[in-house]
Amino acid sequence: MQETDALWADFERPIETAGDYIASLRGRNMNIYFMGHRVAEPVDHPVIWPSINAMAETYRLASEAPQLGSVHTAIGGCRTNRFLHVPSGPEDLVVKHEMQRELGRRTGTCFQRCVGLDAIGACHSVTFDIDAEHKTAYHQRFLAFLRRAQRANIVIGGAMTDPKGDRSKPPHQQSDPELFLRVVRRDERGIYVSGAKMHQTGAVNSHWLIFMPTMRMSAADKDWAVVGAVRVDAPGLTYVVGRQTNDTRGVDGGELDAGNARFAGQEALIMFDNVFVPYGHVFMDGEWAYAASLVERFTTYHRSSYVCKTGLGDVLIGAAAEAASHNGVERASHIKDKLIEMTHLNETIYSSCMAGAYRAKPMASGAYLNDEMLSNVAKHNVTRFPYEIARLAQDIAGGLVVTMPSERDLQNNEIGPLIRKFLQGRDGVDTVDRMRILRLIENMTIGRNAVGYLTESLHGAGSPQAQRVQIARAMNIEDKKERARKLAGLQGTPSGRS
Repeated sequence: MQETDALWADFERPIETAGDYIASLRGRNMNIYFMGHRVAEPVDHPVIWPSINAMAETYRLASEAPQLGSVHTAIGGCRTNRFLHVPSGPEDLVVKHEMQRELGRRTGTCFQRCVGLDAIGACHSVTFDIDAEHKTAYHQRFLAFLRRAQRANIVIGGAMTDPKGDRSKPPHQQSDPELFLRVVRRDERGIYVSGAKMHQTGAVNSHWLIFMPTMRMSAADKDWAVVGAVRVDAPGLTYVVGRQTNDTRGVDGGELDAGNARFAGQEALIMFDNVFVPYGHVFMDGEWAYAASLVERFTTYHRSSYVCKTGLGDVLIGAAAEAASHNGVERASHIKDKLIEMTHLNETIYSSCMAGAYRAKPMASGAYLNDEMLSNVAKHNVTRFPYEIARLAQDIAGGLVVTMPSERDLQNNEIGPLIRKFLQGRDGVDTVDRMRILRLIENMTIGRNAVGYLTESLHGAGSPQAQRVQIARAMNIEDKKERARKLAGLQGTPSGRS
């Protein structure tokens, strides 16, 4: 108990505001690298700051719209940010998705807290199930951890994706055993883990990380079947913040050229080198048979969490409509039709996510889980529809999205006035306003925030084939065939059976 108590000593005062959150990130002396240089203070780094500001928006929403961004939790016995809440009914999941869409609208990017939220939901039910079979104490440990997190109102990040190495081989057959995070030793105090986690959203901006296995495992993989929680500044952790398209625009090009200078996402490679985890923060250790359940429940939550992309879609549809107005073509029938199509695709994503929330079912622990089929259908829609929405936005905006002169050219005394003259649109529209909208469209479709809107939509929570596998498992094709045979009046042995 003393091991875990010491780790929470500086979280006694709960975070209440966005300002509190930003202040809590200072002075942590984390081992962070970007562009080959160690980052002493991420809050002050011009490329990292927009991602911190995007996460801070989750606290602003909780202050400005508490019914949406916060919730009273029975576990912590307090009001806390909704990103720390275990869903106790379908309505919790419905409001969660409304919150995620609203944050997408507010930021136009990934606000980086959904992985941690969905890890909380999955761990709640899986630890309960492990304890029921093995008489372990994981569930009570997890509740104690979550109670402290909720009362401190901190950010929990989730870490699932391993480097994987040779994808044709399980963890125990890899030439380097640390291509999957694993337990390297145990003592009377806790476990020590080494390896790495990739594509970790908002890791540098979090306070704690929950690490989890990334795939189903066998008995030979038991040292890789591990779930635990660590502080992000734990000894042995190293972070390399990933590059994003045009991520230095705000530094070398100016605020206009960034497209969305206030908000951005963040992904990092996290390397674990004998990182200590006290037993009080270990929630699975060798129970390999439950790795698959954990992954499946996490992805069921997380695939529906991609409802956030409808918030980004709202922004992009609005930007495309504004660009059309700047060009004086907002009344053209083909423009109206494209905006209608963009909206149709966006709302199709939203409807499948919300349907899965309304059809949620309880787990044995009391946590509610989205409908698995509808969650996978929703995410499969997300792997496709944002790309078409982005294409239509570029179609409406025109080629200037990718050929426009820079902000520095605009500020040049000699050529700036000429740029304002020749890039003007409809009378009454400021040329700079037109340029700002076009840069926003660039930002969301091929720039920094296209990382979150497009590529993350494709690969996050599992690439398209992962959803097709789950859809195939749940589609109950034999029942469908039997219903067709009955209505068609077929007699005898069903086809395909002996």
